[in-house]
Amino acid sequence: MCQTDCRHWRSRRGVVLGAAATVGLLLGNTAGAKEDKKENKKEDKAPPKPQNVLSPDAALERLLKGNTRYVDGVSLRHDFKHEREALAAGQNPYAAILGCADSRIAPEYAFDSGRGDLFVCRVAGNFAGDETIASMEYAVAVLGVPLLLVLGHDRCGAVDATIKSLKDDKALPGHMPSLVEAIAPSVKAVSRQPGDILGNAIRQNVIDNVAKLASASPILSAAVEQKKLRVVGGIYRLTDGRVDLVT
Repeated sequence: MCQTDCRHWRSRRGVVLGAAATVGLLLGNTAGAKEDKKENKKEDKAPPKPQNVLSPDAALERLLKGNTRYVDGVSLRHDFKHEREALAAGQNPYAAILGCADSRIAPEYAFDSGRGDLFVCRVAGNFAGDETIASMEYAVAVLGVPLLLVLGHDRCGAVDATIKSLKDDKALPGHMPSLVEAIAPSVKAVSRQPGDILGNAIRQNVIDNVAKLASASPILSAAVEQKKLRVVGGIYRLTDGRVDLVT
């Protein structure tokens, strides 16, 4: 009887000890995870690029100075090798840009910026859809970006296609009608204005999307009201790379 009970006791004792060890391991992992989170929070407090902590006006000034260097052909040398470690831990871009997907427009080059400097969203026609607004909200609320720039460009194919689609009353193939739907209000707004309708529509499209982002509640509009964020528009000139602000 004792032999049977002893074996039973040893078996139960082994199960209990094994369970205790498992619980201890889980608790240890949980504690370790909490410590990791604390360490990550500490790391997040230190900006990877301290020079990117700017006011909205200073951020715009830095963008325009970078564009001047780009136009003049005296761009700086951006050495990613010595920034990789800092950028691997996080990011704190000093500006966010909503630009066109046109292959000739590259904001990182146009503003002579380094990696980690610009938070860029690009879509044909540079319009603010739901996903883009959400991305900009992330840039402002999480990354602390003080400046949003809507960057259009002359001879924009998406705006031109919208003008032709509306004029001919003919839908574009595939999913492209969604581009027309987004850009159409700007085209219609300038349809009776004198001058080049394409140039006028491109400018109006920038103005309309600046207004849309600046008024997007609750995040962007609140940041604008608190003067933590500035939303501006610009047009990139293909001939020389110059960016003209749109007011």
